[in-house]
Amino acid sequence: MNFEPNFSRKKEHQDKIQTSSRYEPVTKYMATDLYTFKPDSEIIEVIETLLSKKISGAPVLDDQSKLVGLISEKDCLKLMIDSVYHNHPVSKGKVRHYMTTALKTVSVEADVVDVANEFLQTRFKRFPVVDNEGRLVGQVSRRDILKAIKDMNMTTWQKEISKPV
Repeated sequence: MNFEPNFSRKKEHQDKIQTSSRYEPVTKYMATDLYTFKPDSEIIEVIETLLSKKISGAPVLDDQSKLVGLISEKDCLKLMIDSVYHNHPVSKGKVRHYMTTALKTVSVEADVVDVANEFLQTRFKRFPVVDNEGRLVGQVSRRDILKAIKDMNMTTWQKEISKPV
């Protein structure tokens, strides 16, 4: 018995599922008015900004505005340990010495379900959102995704897709 599966029909079905099951875009919920820092910024200035603006972290951009890292409250705590270890007052270290460079970003094309899944799979509390050229366009946090959950229509939890007539 010779059997040849019809893969083209299966692919067409998968394409329909992928295009018809899109949820709200992450860009609807991301923050765009961000504080950013340069790698050569003084770490003590970063701490002052985090405290005064009541934020827990910010992206670090190079001179070409490319994302090179993130600086968070946790990263800034390293300053205290360094100070104690070297037995001198809090230094004037640079952001580049304390920032996190192991980044996970999300695309502007991601939807809120994609991002929620990424949060569940990683330890990160925020993701920089980048365009197709890798430029920073915003940031999405766990809290932003919670807002998306709140906005979801629980009876038709999938975003309504207009179908052609």
